[in-house]
Amino acid sequence: TPRLDQARQVRQARPAMFEVALSSLWSRRGSVMLTLISLTISMAIVIGVEHVRAQAENSFVRTVSSVDLLVGARTSQINLLLYSVFRIGSPTNNIRWQSFEDIAERQEVAWAIPFSLGDSHRGYRVLGTNTDYFDHFRYGDAESLRIAEGEAFDHPLEAVLGSEVAATLGYTLDVEIELAHGIGNTSFVNHDHLPFTVSGILAPTGTPVDRTIHVTLEGIEAIHLGWQNGVQVAALSPDADDPRLAQLQPEQITAVLLGLENPMAVFSLQRAINNYPGEPLSAILPAVALGELWQIIGSLENLLRVISILVLAASLLGLSTMLLSSLRERRRELALYRAIGAHPVFILCLIELEAITVTVVAAVLGYLMVAVGFALTQDWLSESFALVIEVWPSTPGIWLYLAGAMLASLVLTLIPASIAYKRSLGSALQSAA
Repeated sequence: TPRLDQARQVRQARPAMFEVALSSLWSRRGSVMLTLISLTISMAIVIGVEHVRAQAENSFVRTVSSVDLLVGARTSQINLLLYSVFRIGSPTNNIRWQSFEDIAERQEVAWAIPFSLGDSHRGYRVLGTNTDYFDHFRYGDAESLRIAEGEAFDHPLEAVLGSEVAATLGYTLDVEIELAHGIGNTSFVNHDHLPFTVSGILAPTGTPVDRTIHVTLEGIEAIHLGWQNGVQVAALSPDADDPRLAQLQPEQITAVLLGLENPMAVFSLQRAINNYPGEPLSAILPAVALGELWQIIGSLENLLRVISILVLAASLLGLSTMLLSSLRERRRELALYRAIGAHPVFILCLIELEAITVTVVAAVLGYLMVAVGFALTQDWLSESFALVIEVWPSTPGIWLYLAGAMLASLVLTLIPASIAYKRSLGSALQSAA
């Protein structure tokens, strides 16, 4: 019939809702662009904060890997972890070399790495150890240490530098360095009578290893030989070929890293070490201690989350305000849609679609902004803060935040959308009357 044909023509004349939304946004591109920029920055902040938080936690808990037990003098597990793994603070006490040998010789132990701490060089910690350190120490996803230049020490007076130490101080192979007693940037007790020669430089790891100078246990013992009450009364000759150097053996060390033949024996060995009769010792599980330490500093993590969410909420409110303020200007536009047969629900959905379109575009731009930012600063973050950040954010929390932003955008836009719906419904009633 003619009336049905006319209705069909009207329906065919209606533009697709998405095309209408894009055209409407483009007609108000000035205010829409400002809102989009604000929302993009907010999205980038949320994505960036969550990505850095997740990557920092991941890097933190992977500082040391494939180590079953960490042994030191009797203290809390957090303190033992801080000074032995992160080189923060000072040990409460040392453990005897005989205790280390007793533990290393147990049948459950596959390998044992001794640590000796207490010296420094221009503010960087010095770690005394042996070649087992380069063979068995792991970080990240069980990644082994790699020497980028030179080789591991094979002489008591050789040193292997972490990547940050070499880059910051400008040291190269065969450079001689002098160690100092204590851990401060300035020391009044320098071991300048026995300098160490740089034999190797480690590749970057994104862990405290990068900020550490590694020397031999014999070298640590040599520079401290003959000290009494802070004064050196006797010392080895500065001749690096002195045969007595290789015969030195430490009397005490700071901590021990243990790898077991069977990880199922970790709890029984831990109990045996904690009850060691020779001296009071503490044996901890590094993974458990790292998780506990991260929980302690989690308040800052939650604060950053709250701040980023508040910034995003403010921008979403700005989007809703922009749509609400534009309704007065769009009266004729909305009336035109009603005139060509658009249902009031179409008007409501149109406003919602405009909001979600702006939010999706802002999310995409914010994601790309974060990815480009990390691509440009990845090396700087690794060198300056020992943070290895992946370029493309993929943390599950990011997708939850983005989904929440989309939902919040729909909810907040209900205010201007419902007002437009009521106005269009009222105009329809007036037309019917």
